[in-house]
Amino acid sequence: MNTGTAILLVGLVVVALLAVALYVLFSRLRGVEGTRANSAELFAQIEADSLRLRSAAQSEADEVRAAARREAEELRTKATTEAAELKTRAAAEAEQARARADEARERADQAGEDLREQRADLERREQRLVEREEKIAADTESLTQRLQEVETQAAELASRTADLDALEAERRAILERAAQLTAEQAKAELVAAVEDEAKRAAVMRVRDIEKDANENGQARAREIITLAIQRLASEQTAESVVSVLHLPGDEMKGRIIGREGRNIRAFEQVTGVNLIIDDTPEAVLLSCFDPVRREVARLTLEELVLDGRIHPHRIEEQYEKSKAEVEALCVRAGEDALVEMGITDMHPDLVALLGRLRYRTSYGQNVLKHLIESAHLAGMMAGELGLDVKLNKRCALLHDIGKALTHEVDGSHALIGAEIARRYGENDDVVHAIEAHHNEVELRTVEAVLTQAADAISGGRPGARRESLEAYVKRLERLEEISMSHEGVEKVFAMQAGREVRVMVLPDVVDDIQAQVLARDIAKQVEEELTYPGQIRITVVRESRSTEFAR
Repeated sequence: MNTGTAILLVGLVVVALLAVALYVLFSRLRGVEGTRANSAELFAQIEADSLRLRSAAQSEADEVRAAARREAEELRTKATTEAAELKTRAAAEAEQARARADEARERADQAGEDLREQRADLERREQRLVEREEKIAADTESLTQRLQEVETQAAELASRTADLDALEAERRAILERAAQLTAEQAKAELVAAVEDEAKRAAVMRVRDIEKDANENGQARAREIITLAIQRLASEQTAESVVSVLHLPGDEMKGRIIGREGRNIRAFEQVTGVNLIIDDTPEAVLLSCFDPVRREVARLTLEELVLDGRIHPHRIEEQYEKSKAEVEALCVRAGEDALVEMGITDMHPDLVALLGRLRYRTSYGQNVLKHLIESAHLAGMMAGELGLDVKLNKRCALLHDIGKALTHEVDGSHALIGAEIARRYGENDDVVHAIEAHHNEVELRTVEAVLTQAADAISGGRPGARRESLEAYVKRLERLEEISMSHEGVEKVFAMQAGREVRVMVLPDVVDDIQAQVLARDIAKQVEEELTYPGQIRITVVRESRSTEFAR
């Protein structure tokens, strides 16, 4: 609203007020026409009303002008503020445009600098290539000259060799004419004379040795072996493939089986041992040809029964703990064997391998007990012969150490054991005794002979070994070896006395179709290589697991 409009409104208000005043005046005039006496008073009142109306109109006009001035001032202030904002925004936009321009200029400068560096790098590479070509050309020329020199020297050498051959032939011809014999004839006569003399001496020596051996050797050997056997009393073998675990009550059998048999399936899959639950009161049977696996399974089940919590996850946890416990027991068994033999300086890894033989058998005979027994025999025989007792005990104690790794390494246990002993710093005499105790290497030392004799005595005494159990164990081991030889196989367990083979495969390597093909291939290979009663079921298990942790 501008000033002119305000003035117009004030005028209209004033006119309206005057009209009202005139209307009131005329009304009063009509009311007092008859009374002229009061006219002066009426005119005075009219004049007062007119003044009052004029004053009110003037006040309203002043108020309108003041409101107009205030509105104009507000409009001026608002316009000034908007102009300042527009100026600030324009300045900011100009600053941003300037910054973008500077950034584009910097990028252009950087691109130019990079281009200059690349050009300089290319120039340096070209210079190096030129220098390298020049060097190669120089080397080629030098090699050519050297080759020519070598060829010249070779020609000279060939000429000198021919001259020397001619001189040698001439010298030989002179000697043959002087001795009236050729060189081959003279050499043959000399060799024949030496051979005759050596043969005569050797025959005489052999006759003396044979005479002495026949007179004293057999009697002495029989005496030494008899004394060693008499001094050693060992138990008979009573190994088995079954372990019995006693339960606190028959109700525990149901908890071991689990809902729909999930616990017993998980236990057999994790441990690779058959868990046999029958009508035997308060007892279950663990069946496995591998005594180490059977012992780990026995400890696992014993701890689960004591704890009372039996489910698949708990079975896996306890299996790992029991496995570590059995390994510790193996180390302790190796240390006890060394203490019994009086041996203190042996590599810790070799001690652990020796202790693992506590759970190995050979033809039903415990291998660790067999080694201790052989060591005692070898020490007694060495003492009778006046030899080093500790060295012979050490040789006999370690002669079957290779059996601790026969499942992991291919080859004879004698050669494997010799390689292990050599790796862990054993004496050459000990290594030779290990590798020669089955005549795979020719016997060269007395220690090797005594080790072989002690091994034969320990294994050949009545009640020491049983052939049937060893054949059974070998057949099951061969079943596992055949299955493990295929690609993608993670673990193999021969179960049910060899009537079932469970093959665990890697799910990311073998799919469902390949699992079927793998089962058929293993069954075919078993049919071709093994002889067995009845039939063998091959079960390939492919299982995928996903694990995440909620934190």
